[in-house]
Amino acid sequence: MRILIDATTADPGMRVFGMSLVERLLHSLRRSLLVIDEVRVVVQGESETVDPGHPVRRAVSRRKLDGLRVTWQGSTGRIAERISSALSSAPDSSWLVLSGDTIVDARLLTQVAGLEGNVYFVAGEGDERGAILRVGAGARVAPSSAGSSLPTWVESMAAEGVARPMRTDEFAGYIVNLRRELDPYLFTVHDDVARRRVERFLFWSNYKGSTDFMTKYVWPPLVWVLMRPLARWGVHPNAVTSVSIVATLAAIPLWMAGCWGTGFFLAYLMSLLDSVDGKLARLTFSYSPLGNVLDHGLDLVHPPFWYLGWAYGLSGGDTRSTVIQASVWMFGFYVADRLCALVFEARTGRSIHGYLPIDVQIRTFISRRNVNLPFFTAAVALDVIRSDASWTISTGVFFAMVIWQAVCVVYHAGRTVQFFNVVKGSAPA
Repeated sequence: MRILIDATTADPGMRVFGMSLVERLLHSLRRSLLVIDEVRVVVQGESETVDPGHPVRRAVSRRKLDGLRVTWQGSTGRIAERISSALSSAPDSSWLVLSGDTIVDARLLTQVAGLEGNVYFVAGEGDERGAILRVGAGARVAPSSAGSSLPTWVESMAAEGVARPMRTDEFAGYIVNLRRELDPYLFTVHDDVARRRVERFLFWSNYKGSTDFMTKYVWPPLVWVLMRPLARWGVHPNAVTSVSIVATLAAIPLWMAGCWGTGFFLAYLMSLLDSVDGKLARLTFSYSPLGNVLDHGLDLVHPPFWYLGWAYGLSGGDTRSTVIQASVWMFGFYVADRLCALVFEARTGRSIHGYLPIDVQIRTFISRRNVNLPFFTAAVALDVIRSDASWTISTGVFFAMVIWQAVCVVYHAGRTVQFFNVVKGSAPA
């Protein structure tokens, strides 16, 4: 497989979340297509040569492209002539042709590349219209005189009957990690208006389809404010996760000692940063195996220890108290709930929180950290205002949380049994 990026119209100074458009394409290719053997990328710049000082090449320097073989070439003339010449250099290979001034859905890269023959995908309107083209090995292309841009050249090929559009049924739109369906997208970015619109779209498209009300309604404006400068400054998401880990662990002894305010501050900081690091990783192609372990491992492990810390603080350290015993039950229910989710995804290939619309709705208020935290915070605040040394409201809310966790386990266990034998990866009926 050969990849051709026509970067002759790309503005090296145009950056989306701190990365030039060509740089984003290269990193997207690196993440998406290295599973295909013998992937080679050719980047064409508008000049006789594209040396290390060329603006387009110089704009691709912030992050390593380990494993991706890139050749830089100078090129002049009409787009069809330039692309036809590049394709003729390796006629026995299939090619994926992209424009360097576009933002391309990474799923398109793998799914279009996996098709046969000459296949294209076109999206957008007016100046934001863009295209991606797959040319099969030895396939005929449109005349070199046709087209002044990649979309128009693709249309010439379609008119000649030598290329076909990608069919809807050829695109798998479900994203397991985000628990949502998302239509394929492709944008050409020529000005700041388009850039701002694309950044907004990419930001929201990287939110999970089913999540809690804090992540869905409260945190997005703050995440948006924090993520953009972090992306521009090249801050790695693992650095954000590290701060989150410190805040997560530091909150527990504070709660146990009765320092509720500081503990809650750190807890909300962690909750906010938990949204920031994931968006930062996905939108700057900075995710890594270590980051995945740190982020998801933290999410998986810490909640029951927070609940134990809450119970210890409420009981004044009395390990024989009913609230401490309730926290142990909470620990067990939490583990059982997570196990149900793991079994469900292993059997169905989809998240238990996004399988059907009712699961998405319930996920908004399911017993999880971001749901329990604000309710418990409000209860503690009321007891502090009332000067209630016995923590009556807080203890009652804690018991209610344990009961709600038990209800969630029963519901998820029932869903796991109900869909245990469905065909893995199939769309829900």
